[in-house]
Amino acid sequence: MGLAPVTLLLSGDVMPGRGVDQILAHPGDPALREAYVRDARDYVALAEAANGPIPRPVGPAWPWGDALEVCEAVAPDVRVINLETSVTTSDHFDPGKAVNYRMHPANVDCLTVARPDVCALANNHVLDFGPRGLEETLDVLRAAGLRTAGAGRDDREARRPAVVPTDGGRVVVLSCGMASSGIPSRWAAAEDRPGVDFVPDLSVRSADALVRRLRAVRRDGDLIVVSIHWGTNWGYAVPGNQATFARRLVDGGVDVVHGHSSHHPRPIEVHHGRLILYGCGDLVDDYEGITGYERYRDDLRLLYFPTLDAATGELTGLRMAPLRARRMSLRHAPEADADWLCRVLSRAGREFGTTVEPEPGSDGFLTLRWARP
Repeated sequence: MGLAPVTLLLSGDVMPGRGVDQILAHPGDPALREAYVRDARDYVALAEAANGPIPRPVGPAWPWGDALEVCEAVAPDVRVINLETSVTTSDHFDPGKAVNYRMHPANVDCLTVARPDVCALANNHVLDFGPRGLEETLDVLRAAGLRTAGAGRDDREARRPAVVPTDGGRVVVLSCGMASSGIPSRWAAAEDRPGVDFVPDLSVRSADALVRRLRAVRRDGDLIVVSIHWGTNWGYAVPGNQATFARRLVDGGVDVVHGHSSHHPRPIEVHHGRLILYGCGDLVDDYEGITGYERYRDDLRLLYFPTLDAATGELTGLRMAPLRARRMSLRHAPEADADWLCRVLSRAGREFGTTVEPEPGSDGFLTLRWARP
């Protein structure tokens, strides 16, 4: 009897800091040092002005809304999120950052309620409150029983992949990030410095370095996920060197490239049978009511559920659940919005040979189509 297929949950940016933190049971200090907003509660007011009043305090499940129901229905084997906030009471604002995110540690149940198996931390907000804030973040997540990857007290910890056992194998998740997503190079972890697993560029050398590190820990039967924070916030074009980098990882043995940083979903590729997500978009955040990029519909969110052949790592199917942010909670997206996502992602994926369509016979899911050998 062969191994059972493995289904993952891969999410875009989960940002329960700032405005989201203010509606939870234990809001932290709302002080900000942004150019135009000095109080995190102003982001709550923007969301309310856009879509109606938000009760306060809300329970830990509120920001996830219908996403939790979707996850329970799909029952993925391993859940991976990009956690893009510090979890700290530190007031050590990074002086070089224009925007700073923190969630009060007492609100960590907002994360545990979603039961992530891995929190990827190599992103441009995990050190917003300095090394002290990062160390507290690591302590809080560990105490809550949450695995982390991509950040640590030194470079060895930051580069250590998270390992999740599955029936008959393991899923190994490496988290890393690049300057193109807004990560300062000075945040790179070092032997004597806390920080993130920072990738300096999109060169062949950098791709091969990641592959070598993964080969050093890989066992027979492992499925390998590289969760990478990269690229700009807006737009659907994928730079050629980014595609080359992702394909180089796949050719080196990576089974899934889990890209994030963009505020909306970006194109999807299947290269040699392996999934490349160039940008998963936002999932949980406080962006409602912020204007200027409405044409990208960043209120629409996707949960990605790829299923992999456990023996080969090849993609056998990708289901996506479309959601819409309303009142800082995720709700099932209306059919017209799901159709809009299909059109946009199919157009963006044309150069990669992928299309997104409604899943026949499902209750609102979308599915990926690609040319198979």
